[in-house]
Amino acid sequence: MNLMELLEPTPSGYRSEKEDNTSLKITDTRKLRLTLDRINKLRRMNDTRKLEHELKLEKLSSQYKPAAAAGGGLPPM
Repeated sequence: MNLMELLEPTPSGYRSEKEDNTSLKITDTRKLRLTLDRINKLRRMNDTRKLEHELKLEKLSSQYKPAAAAGGGLPPM
């Protein structure tokens, strides 16, 4: 968790504490019913995760790309 996640409200596509009312007990043996609403929420969460991963890869590739040939340095042998 980042510090900014504590200060800013949660963006859309993330699970919120208000929606998390699934306090299960040990005696609960049934699975939750899979509805279209839940499927759509899972799809949105997956799309958000995928987008964040792609943005992270773009940032990393720009940070670690090879330096431009600016001259200077040692001549090749």
